[in-house]
Amino acid sequence: MNKTIFFAVIAGIAIIWYLVSSIMIYNELKKRNVRVNFILIRFMIISYANQYKEITKKETGKVGALFYHWIIAINMALVFAVAAIISKVV
Repeated sequence: MNKTIFFAVIAGIAIIWYLVSSIMIYNELKKRNVRVNFILIRFMIISYANQYKEITKKETGKVGALFYHWIIAINMALVFAVAAIISKVV
């Protein structure tokens, strides 16, 4: 397996991780009776993640773990996608 495919596979896994954590944030907000719209989750996930961050910080004094999963996953997807593109060019 060459580097490009390896980086692309890792980026794909990170995207799946991002999607799962986004849906879990959506579910946590629904449990707390926050008004969220699943159809618009693509456009509103940043807002929903920030709401989740603020709510969990008020409840426990710490930011909820799902927020960190969401942040790490999207950043990993970006880094490995760029690495795949660069390895393809070089």
